[in-house]
Amino acid sequence: MLRFEVTADDLLHSRFAISPLFELDSLIRILAGLSRGQRLPPGWAGRLRPAYERLSADPAMRAVVALHSPRRGPGFLAPPPAGLAQTIEDDLTAVRATPLALARRDIRDCLARRACHDPAALAVLHDARVSELLADALERAWQSLLAADWLRLRVICERDVLHRSADLGRSGWAAAFDGLPRVRWRRGGIEIPQLLDAEVDVAGRGLLLVPSVFIWPGVAAHHEQPWHPAIIYAARGVAALWEPDPPPAEALAALVGRARARLLEALAEPASTTQLARSLGLAPGAVGDHLAVLLRAGLLDRARSGRSVLYRRTPLGDAMTATASL
Repeated sequence: MLRFEVTADDLLHSRFAISPLFELDSLIRILAGLSRGQRLPPGWAGRLRPAYERLSADPAMRAVVALHSPRRGPGFLAPPPAGLAQTIEDDLTAVRATPLALARRDIRDCLARRACHDPAALAVLHDARVSELLADALERAWQSLLAADWLRLRVICERDVLHRSADLGRSGWAAAFDGLPRVRWRRGGIEIPQLLDAEVDVAGRGLLLVPSVFIWPGVAAHHEQPWHPAIIYAARGVAALWEPDPPPAEALAALVGRARARLLEALAEPASTTQLARSLGLAPGAVGDHLAVLLRAGLLDRARSGRSVLYRRTPLGDAMTATASL
């Protein structure tokens, strides 16, 4: 069991972040057959497998995979995110800036856990430009494997953070940690029973909490450089990826229109105009127009959260959506 020992200072400095490169890292592990129980939504493996096989013809991509083992991976290829606005460009810049000594130490540790017998991949790993070469391979993998789906996946992670931030405001950090899947709060510490035995003193640094899509149904943690102590957990709502998107209820669509019916059904949890546009594949301007109509009809209300305006169904909107789906 992994246990993080935390103090009031640690809780004060704990925060949420999103990691595009950790998602890509997890996806590559699944496609390479190195994940421990993680799997892809229906249809994703068949859709992504040809692209992954093409990428694997590149020795640099094979070098990326060679650094992974069933329980560990190279920390410098999934650097800690700075916050919720993290982009893949931020992540790749951090990988390219990895000091050679740190990269070589991480590579040595990874190859000690799982030997590599591919001469071309080893040549990449022993190159003085290894951080740049692997970052370039990851950039190509991002474009081929994840870029087209990222907006939808990012919305899932953002909405998870919104939900847990509301829980945090109501009940405090102890309840927020207990609400994380496969994580528990015990005797002033955070425990993850599924992970390797270790006790980590967070020592005032705070915990980094990172929602993830592809970690589902598991959990991961970091406590070694370059990461601060971090927990990567399955984002709330990720199960929706394993379910086909149902058409809006016909009665509701007939009453308010198909696009507005989809918006009403999507607002079971608060969301911003941008999040709704990304998740539903609609133009932000059109979403804004539809939300204004639903707001005037009393089916939605709105509230500001930081820099965003979040929309949510009113009791009338809930009742209309529930009745229409019967």
